[in-house]
Amino acid sequence: MQQTERQHPAAPPLDAVDAGDVGYSKSLKSRHVNMIAIGGAIGTGLFLGAGGRLAGAGPSLALAYAVCGVFAFLVVRALGELVLHRPSSGAFVSYAREFLGEKGAFVAGWMYFLNWATTGIADITAVATYAHYWGMFSDIPQWIIALIALAVVLTVNLISVKIFGEMEFWFAIVKVSALVCFMAIGIFLLVTQQPVDGHSPGPSLITDNGGAFPNGMLPMLLVIQGVVFAYASVELVGVTAGETSEPEKIMPRAINSIMWRVALFYVGSVVLLTMLLPWNAYSADESPFVTVLSNIGVPAAGGVMNLVVLTAAMSSLNSGLYSTGRILRSMALSGSAPRFTGVMSRSHVPYGGILLTSAVCVLGVGLNYVVPSDAFEIVLNFAAIGILATWALIMVSHLLFWQKARAGAVVRPGYRLPGSPWTELVTLAFLVSVLGLMWADGGAGRITVMSLPGIAVALVAGWFVVRGRVGHLRAEAQARRAAAERTGDGA
Repeated sequence: MQQTERQHPAAPPLDAVDAGDVGYSKSLKSRHVNMIAIGGAIGTGLFLGAGGRLAGAGPSLALAYAVCGVFAFLVVRALGELVLHRPSSGAFVSYAREFLGEKGAFVAGWMYFLNWATTGIADITAVATYAHYWGMFSDIPQWIIALIALAVVLTVNLISVKIFGEMEFWFAIVKVSALVCFMAIGIFLLVTQQPVDGHSPGPSLITDNGGAFPNGMLPMLLVIQGVVFAYASVELVGVTAGETSEPEKIMPRAINSIMWRVALFYVGSVVLLTMLLPWNAYSADESPFVTVLSNIGVPAAGGVMNLVVLTAAMSSLNSGLYSTGRILRSMALSGSAPRFTGVMSRSHVPYGGILLTSAVCVLGVGLNYVVPSDAFEIVLNFAAIGILATWALIMVSHLLFWQKARAGAVVRPGYRLPGSPWTELVTLAFLVSVLGLMWADGGAGRITVMSLPGIAVALVAGWFVVRGRVGHLRAEAQARRAAAERTGDGA
C-alpha cells in the first residue's frame, strides 16, 4: 500500500500561502503546459457540437465562437495574472480564499467540483456512445464501456502527474493534428475549387444561402450558452502552475497562445466549413468535419473523426480528475472539504480528491445503465452552471486583487489583465447574460437555471457543516505564525 501524508502541513501558514501547495513535484514541463492549454481550448464542443450549432445559427456561429473566445481569454488572462502573483495548485480556489475569504473559496471549490463531476459523467457517456460506432463494441452495454473508460483514466491520474502530463500531451497532439489536417484539406478544396457534394467552395456559399444570419440574430444569441461550454477547461492551465518548475516563464506563453488558437481552430474552422458546404447541410447527428470529408470521398472519414472525438472526451475526463484532485486538496487543508481529499500518495498525487470525483462519475455509470439515451443531456446543463460560477469567481477575485493593488497592499506582476476594472465588469455582465440566454432557450436550460436556488441552499448548508473545522484550522495556522514570529522564524 502507498504511504500517505495525513497531517495538515505545519508550514506555511494558511493565512499567508495556500497549505495545499505543499508536497507537489514540479514535473510538468513547458511542452506539457502548452499542450494542456491547447487541449483545454479544443474539445468535443468543436468536433461534435459545431454541426448542430451550424444547422441552427448558420455562419453566424463563427461570430459566437469569436465573442465567447474573447471572454474565455479574458478569464484565463485574469487567472494568469493571479498565478504570477502567487502560483498555486489550488488556483482560483486559493485566490478566492485570499481575496474573498473562506466562504468564497468554499463556493468556488464546490461549484468547480460540480462542473467537473458532471462533465466527467458527460465524458464517460460520450466515450461509450462513440465506442458504439464500431461494430466490435456495439454489443457491449454502454455502462460497461463507460466504466472501463473511467478506470483507465483514473489509473493514469493515480500513478503520477508526469504520466498525466504525457497522456494529456498526446491527447492534445491528436486533436490538433486532426484539425490541422482538416484545415489543410479544406484550404486545398477552396483554392482548387474542387466541388463538395455538387457545391463549388467559396464565400458564395454564405452569401447565396441567407448570408451570415440566415435565421436572424436570435439563433446566434441562443447558441452562445453551448459555445461557452465548448470553451470550458481553458482555466485548467492555471491549476498546473503549482506543479510547473518555472511558472513565471511558462504560463504567460501558454495563456497568450490561447487567443490565436481560438481564432484559428474555432473561428477559422467554422468559416471554412461554411465555405465548403451550405450551412444547412450540417446536422447535430454528425460531426461537421465528417460531413465534409465523407462528401469528398475520404475513406473511413467517420471512423477517424470518431476516434478524434473519443480522444477529446478522454482528454476532458483526464483533465477533470487532475484538476479536482488539486482543488479539493486545497479545500481539505483549509477545512472546507472532507479530510481524505487532502491526502497524498508517495508519488505526490492527491488521490483522495481524484477518488471522490471518480465516485461521482461512477454514479454516471449508473445513469448510463438506467437512462442511456438521456444521460448526456441531464448532466451537461449542470456542468454549464459550474463553469459560469467558476469564471465569475475568477473575475471577482481579480477585481479585488486589482483594488488591493491600487491601495498598495499587493504589487501587480508585469503580466496583467488589460483594461481593469472594466474588463472584469464587462465579463461578469456577459456571464450573467448567458444565464439569461439559458432561461430564454427553455427546456433543460431553463430547468437548470431554476435549480440555482437549490444549489444555493446546498452551499449554505454545506458551509454551516464545515465552518467550525475551517475556523479551527485557521486559528491553528495563525497560532503557528505567531509562534514563528516570536522565535524569529516568521516573516
